[in-house]
Parts: sequence; structure tokens; C-alpha cells
Amino acid sequence: MATETPPPSKTPAALPSTEEFTEVQESAEFGELRRSHRSFAFPLTVGFIAWYLLYVLLSNYAGDFMGTQVVGNVNVALVLGLAQFLTTFLIAWWYARHAAAKLDPKAEAIKSRMEGGA
Repeated sequence: MATETPPPSKTPAALPSTEEFTEVQESAEFGELRRSHRSFAFPLTVGFIAWYLLYVLLSNYAGDFMGTQVVGNVNVALVLGLAQFLTTFLIAWWYARHAAAKLDPKAEAIKSRMEGGA
């Protein structure tokens, strides 16, 4: 059975030196990668934590509102609780798309340059 990928190399790859890591860390390319990650991840994290805390606060202090029946035995608390799960999955999907489109190509370029010694 043929495979498309070659077998792994028997010779270990040379690890970059501390100076090379420091040089890359201080580069504009790495700064852009870090900025791109932070500008996406931090606002979403803050937004999700605020959304979660709102749910907790409503559960504790707005019992009448949370107990309001929406359909049959389904109340507002159940709908908002399930929305927490939906929000989690949507954020994970959105981050995966963002990482594949914006972060991974930049990180791969840095990695290949460091491994290739260029």
C-alpha cells in the first residue's frame, strides 16, 4: 500500500538556538501573529465570560424571569442554559476558522524558517 508522505527522517532536526528564538520572538512577523491571535481571542473570551456571568446572575437574582414558561415545560433558564452550550461550540468553530485562515499560515512560515535555518 503506497503512501503520499515520505517516512520520517532518521536524523534528528537541529534545534534553533536561544538567540534564534529570541530573534524570532522580537520580529515584526511574530508580533503580527501574536496581535492577530490576541485581537480575536481576548474579546471573545471577555464576551463569553460576561455572557456566562449574566446567566449566573439572572439565575440567582431574577428567578421569576428565569422561570417564565416559553413553550410547555421549557422555561427561559433552560433556553439560556442550552444557549451557553451553543455559544461554546460556535466560538470553537469560529476560532478554528480564524486560526486556519489567519494564524496557521503565519505560524507555519515562522516554523519553517526556524527549522530550515533561513
